[in-house]
Amino acid sequence: MKRMLVRFIAACGLVVVPSVLTLAQAADLAVARPDAAKGEQLFTNGDASRGIVACASCHGAGGNSTIPANPNLASMPHEYIAKQLMDFAPQSEKHPPLRSGPDGAPSVMTPFASALTAEDKQNLALYLSQQKLDWDKAGTATNKDTMDLGQRIWRGGLPERHVPACAGCHSPNGAGVPGQFPRLAGQHPDYLAAQLRLFRSGDRNNSDIMHAVADRMSDADIAAVADYAAGLR
Repeated sequence: MKRMLVRFIAACGLVVVPSVLTLAQAADLAVARPDAAKGEQLFTNGDASRGIVACASCHGAGGNSTIPANPNLASMPHEYIAKQLMDFAPQSEKHPPLRSGPDGAPSVMTPFASALTAEDKQNLALYLSQQKLDWDKAGTATNKDTMDLGQRIWRGGLPERHVPACAGCHSPNGAGVPGQFPRLAGQHPDYLAAQLRLFRSGDRNNSDIMHAVADRMSDADIAAVADYAAGLR
């Protein structure tokens, strides 16, 4: 079993693998057919009656964020967005969110995700999956000095530290695999680096594989591959 796990880890890179679903999460996934129109309404305008702020205020029109700390969500897989919204919210009174901020502090997303119903999450996820990423506004590589290191990690990993090639799961061009692994191309490098550090520390606790991978990477490795991934097209 251990050997099989190691082989599986070696096949994956900067991946967000869903953890075992709780009963609450399973219920979230079992809602009626999502409605993209309702998702658009909530994303664009929020819902003042429930204290829900418009998602667009942080993630930009159609999920095209212009703020480096906030991810681009346009055209991300429906399953991925729905799962992340579930992981930002507490699983129960005794179980904190699987996604926390640095040093275990609550994520800025926790209060927003907690206010959403299971139907809201699915509607938002479907809407965002149907949006087009504006490549003119997307994140891109900016550091020429780390390009070689970033490319090496992306394409071949760091074998001496058992860090697999990111391209193994997220594809050579960073497009990811819909429904399984998110797109990283065009994502903001600051956001990607921050998530790798959270995986490494365990504050983002929704992928054992990513924790194992990031735990073997230095700050320099993380910065280099995050910048390189952002520039892929």
